[in-house]
Amino acid sequence: MVKITIGIDGMMCGMCEAHVNDTVRNTLKVKKVTSSHKAKETVIIADDDISDDDIKALVEKTGYTLTGISREPYKKKGLFGR
Repeated sequence: MVKITIGIDGMMCGMCEAHVNDTVRNTLKVKKVTSSHKAKETVIIADDDISDDDIKALVEKTGYTLTGISREPYKKKGLFGR
């Protein structure tokens, strides 16, 4: 699994976050997606890596500006974080 953090500029409120989250869920195969307009980022958890081109097209589709992409391995934590 992989954790992809996308920097997004232009989100102003909770509705903007929901718009990005819905677009990600409807476009890509993901396990989890969360967005924060305050942190200006969207975090995606997915089984397989997603290409930069797919992410760029997704962000352009929403009308916001992509500011960066970072990836790191994601390890699911157990019941008590062990």
